[in-house]
Amino acid sequence: MAGMTDMTDMMGVAAPGVVEDPVGAVRPDGAPATRVALLGTGAMGYGMAVSLLRAGLATTVWNRTRAKAEPLARLGAVVADEPADAVRDADVVLTVLFDADAVADVMAAALPAMPRGAVWLQSATVGAEGTARLAELAEAHGVAFVDAPVLGTRKPALAGRLVVLAAGPDVVRPLVTPVLNAIGERTVWVADEPGAASRLKLVANAWIATLTAGVAQSVALARAWDLDPQLFLDAIDGGAPDSPYAHIKGAAMLSGDFEPQFQLDGLRKDLALIVADARRAGVPTALVDTLARAYAVAAGADDERGGQDIAAVIDAFRPAVAVDPSSSADSPHGRHAT
Repeated sequence: MAGMTDMTDMMGVAAPGVVEDPVGAVRPDGAPATRVALLGTGAMGYGMAVSLLRAGLATTVWNRTRAKAEPLARLGAVVADEPADAVRDADVVLTVLFDADAVADVMAAALPAMPRGAVWLQSATVGAEGTARLAELAEAHGVAFVDAPVLGTRKPALAGRLVVLAAGPDVVRPLVTPVLNAIGERTVWVADEPGAASRLKLVANAWIATLTAGVAQSVALARAWDLDPQLFLDAIDGGAPDSPYAHIKGAAMLSGDFEPQFQLDGLRKDLALIVADARRAGVPTALVDTLARAYAVAAGADDERGGQDIAAVIDAFRPAVAVDPSSSADSPHGRHAT
């Protein structure tokens, strides 16, 4: 992660000391600013917290490893020791944790401390089944719940340029809108019941996994055939097959820079959710199964490379041995084949 000075300059955030009293912040109309508690300051949560503070929202943060949240205090955040402490005065509680189990564990401690009328904005990617479980937990505590996963990686999170996919009751939208506007460049309201937004997030992540692996396959082919793989990216540039994401991930593959924007272990978790939800719906998963194997190879047998960016999937497509072209074309070859 960039140093604090570099990060604040890059993102247009006030230098430490400028945002001095977020709890006393006010909106331009003189009304008190929305008070937000953000739980989970990993790569995405940290960036979202920066965007909340840049928007002038009173923000309290909590992370299981406190050291990962403490730099946000220099930007004006209050760092809480416990989830219950973080949410006690919040209007909106935003969860940005790894999976449904982590969210449920943290919110079991936080929900009893949430004030009356507060809304839970759930942004972790947990799938439809996980969302239903968390919505039931919210209902049991009388707390309004909004299913709100996001599209984007660490850099858009820092810039407040995520796309938020939201599903929740109309009545709470005015309260959560300042938060959504702070973290995202737009919000797509999918439905008024939780679950639909999480399904759409998995639809999008299936595409991201497919596109990234497709770029890796093409880069690997170019290299194996003694072509400069940059020529592939140049060839699609500006044409119908082009995608900005292809160039972002392609550049990472060519440079070997796998500093995480979207970690392998996160995408692998999402692919498992996609497979489970697809099978429940009767949708064939042959492509997703193949993608899951490729990303597993990239992560390593013991997930030792799981913290790398998903562009590291290129490692699953490196030639292992020469293949006799007269052998069966129906049998896949490569490091990710089973």
